[in-house]
Amino acid sequence: MNMYVSNLSFHVTDEELRKLFAQYGNVTSAKVITDRETGRSRGFGFVEMDSEKDGNEAMAKLNQTEIEGRALSVSIARDKPARSNNNKRW
Repeated sequence: MNMYVSNLSFHVTDEELRKLFAQYGNVTSAKVITDRETGRSRGFGFVEMDSEKDGNEAMAKLNQTEIEGRALSVSIARDKPARSNNNKRW
């Protein structure tokens, strides 16, 4: 199960995000998204868990939980929309 986690503190690392969700089951990946140019956190990330049951429990328990003064928002991640090549300039 892939989850979208928003409203993260800008100090949260991939490993801290992994540990937070690992309380509820096996985390296969945890990634805080960073700005390409500055490397600074963008305040959101993605967590993938083996089990849908564990993912649903993590979502229920962690949604709106305050971490470093910010209430997390946890939801099921949507698929990334396909990019259109119509705007390419050659």
